[in-house]
Amino acid sequence: MTVRVMLIAPAMNSAMREARFGSDAPPGAPPGAPLHSPLDEAGTRRARAAADRVPDADLFLSGSSTRCLRTAEALGLRPVCEPALADWDMGRWAGKRLSEVSGSEPEGVAAWLADPDAAPHGGESLTGFSARVGGWLDGLGQGGGRVLAVVEPAAVRAAVVHGLGLPPAAFWRLDVAPLTLTELSGRSERWNLICGQVL
Repeated sequence: MTVRVMLIAPAMNSAMREARFGSDAPPGAPPGAPLHSPLDEAGTRRARAAADRVPDADLFLSGSSTRCLRTAEALGLRPVCEPALADWDMGRWAGKRLSEVSGSEPEGVAAWLADPDAAPHGGESLTGFSARVGGWLDGLGQGGGRVLAVVEPAAVRAAVVHGLGLPPAAFWRLDVAPLTLTELSGRSERWNLICGQVL
């Protein structure tokens, strides 16, 4: 059976404007762990304005970041938080600006960008992150129906790379704008892509 997976990137916030690594609790953190990257007023306003354009689904999910959860709320959704869709765990780089880390750890950043198995930050490698998101996607491909999830841009990129069987380096070539809908339809090992529709 065919499943339709609709991924909505959350609204913009200050951390994204400042090119900071995700700063929410990492995957596997205990419930109630502190969250640090809220949605700002402009992002909330834009998400509310897009609420009437959100497609219907049989199952509504969300990543665990505050930005995803608040975007889903502003869109009028009541999603279930899915641990497999948590943002990429950036370890000790979490909350820092890319420019800051590039200045203090240029070799680490270079390794992180060049080697999908590298995790100089102590969090997840690109390979590990993609396997987590890809495993979730493949699990959905065994059934049917419509699944809508509000997830961080990195999770959208990982899902597209995995679903289309692209090389890991393709992850760095994909841009996902805030409040866009990316759709994968099909089943495990056979996905089709509809790119970035603006809500």
